[in-house]
Amino acid sequence: MKLGIIGLPGAGKTTIFNALTRGDAPTGQSMGGRFDVLTAIVDVNDQRVEVLTDMFHPQKKTAARITYTDVAGLQKGAGANGGMNGALLNHLAAMDGLVHIVRAFESDLAPHPDGSVDPQRDLEALDMELLLNDLVVVEKKIEKLTEGLKRGAFKNDKAEAQKELALFERLNEALSDERPLRDLDLTEEELKSLRGYSLLTIKPVMVVINIGDDQDELSFDYNYDASMVTNLRGRLEMELTQFGAAGDDDALAMFMEEYGVNELGLDKVIRLSYDLMGLQSFFTVGEDEVRAWTVQRGATAVDAAATIHSDLAKGFIRAETVAYDDLIGLGSLAQARHAGKLRQEGRTYIVQDGDVISIKFNL
Repeated sequence: MKLGIIGLPGAGKTTIFNALTRGDAPTGQSMGGRFDVLTAIVDVNDQRVEVLTDMFHPQKKTAARITYTDVAGLQKGAGANGGMNGALLNHLAAMDGLVHIVRAFESDLAPHPDGSVDPQRDLEALDMELLLNDLVVVEKKIEKLTEGLKRGAFKNDKAEAQKELALFERLNEALSDERPLRDLDLTEEELKSLRGYSLLTIKPVMVVINIGDDQDELSFDYNYDASMVTNLRGRLEMELTQFGAAGDDDALAMFMEEYGVNELGLDKVIRLSYDLMGLQSFFTVGEDEVRAWTVQRGATAVDAAATIHSDLAKGFIRAETVAYDDLIGLGSLAQARHAGKLRQEGRTYIVQDGDVISIKFNL
């Protein structure tokens, strides 16, 4: 999973990036409109991996991973002026989802660029930038299709071009009404056909309200599909994760207790990201490795096999599967088999979160 961290200048994007990645990138520096990118890969903290490691004593353990990219250079007005620059758009288009950082904290040391802190205003401005960028893309495509149909350029696939034009006109109508494309009920076929157009409002979005250390959490009315809102004390969370990165668990526990933090922002955002993106984990176990894998909810056994390796999907025979809770409760795979909890499942079996799976295959 790849998530892009975006926000207007002064929102605290890099502070949140550090909090989510245990990083120490410089914060509070103006990019002056310059395009810049920070990327980090983070292990997903899943205690089930630790429990399975204690059970199987493998040579190594591998957690699921998530990639965060902090993209600087998002400025007001870019969407209306012909769209975002190519490098920025390419990076954002490569993301599976977006994390909108919205400033709600006050700071005399870092005044808000607009002169006042107004998170609702900033959220709407950021959404509008993405929406206007998509509108530029969609209008250009409509113009190209319309002109092509008039010239007879689609002689052999006129019906397909007309179908595509109808889809883009539908997108245009939504964007013109200031509705993000993720709010439309698009089919899998339609979504697949749109992948090459770098449309940003089609991506799932998590809004992170960046609040001060002693500030109460805020709530917004943000009722779009494939979106959610959460609060983080960005500066505090960055400091907490740096204690963790330094291995100072005592200091980390003390400060978490002092500020009433029950769950690190890093773990919270990852957990919410799995929900936002419709993802889940399954596990493979053995003497060589215990590993967590990520698949879409609703994935089949053969999808899980392909996630591990394409050869396993090609030669798929069956999947030996046991639920994590059953395995831990019974104590071993042998006991799970004896109790009838280790099942033989076919290609169409729908993988459940926490399944421990062994793929049987033949090539």
